[in-house]
Amino acid sequence: MTLTQSTLNKVMHERKSVRKYDPQFKIPQSQLEELLTEAATAPSSSNLQPWRFLVIQDDQVKKELRKISNNQEQVETASAIIAVLGDIEMYNNTEEIYNKNFELGYMDENIKNMMIENSLKLYSNLPEEILTNIATFDAGLISMQIMLLARDMGYDTVPMGGFNKKAFAEKFELPNHIKPVLLIAIGKAVAPAYGTSRLPLDKIAKFI
Repeated sequence: MTLTQSTLNKVMHERKSVRKYDPQFKIPQSQLEELLTEAATAPSSSNLQPWRFLVIQDDQVKKELRKISNNQEQVETASAIIAVLGDIEMYNNTEEIYNKNFELGYMDENIKNMMIENSLKLYSNLPEEILTNIATFDAGLISMQIMLLARDMGYDTVPMGGFNKKAFAEKFELPNHIKPVLLIAIGKAVAPAYGTSRLPLDKIAKFI
């Protein structure tokens, strides 16, 4: 069986990192809310969903954010900046998540209780570095879904790791357990993205 040009395959190839946006174009907040709701179907460690978002739409705030984001133009000109954050105390939501799974019939009560007990015991005793790695990894999973869904909605994006995370946390008064991971600019392109090549499969994969 070979891959066909499915809708997903088409969206994957159409998604490009766009850096030139129409500053006059504004995405309705309702669509941004829909985007994040759909993206939250992404998988996460023990389904603890450690991602958090700060969606920046205000023009003045975007201008200020540009100063701590390596002066990247798209921070100011995109319709919105989705700051993807990681909550390293994600285990505090364990009971809410698994009780909901039980209510929806996704698991029986014994499994629910076991998952709650095991998750709380494991995650609450992990060092901050490991929790940060977990939250960062899971934030990466949902970030890719955000960008693919945005392209499917007709919008363009670019992920940006190049920003001062310490300054970001201070500016937006993030609590210590919320870690900045990534900024995603989203809007309407006014210039096409550069084409990019990929390494050949035999350089990146080994079949044994």
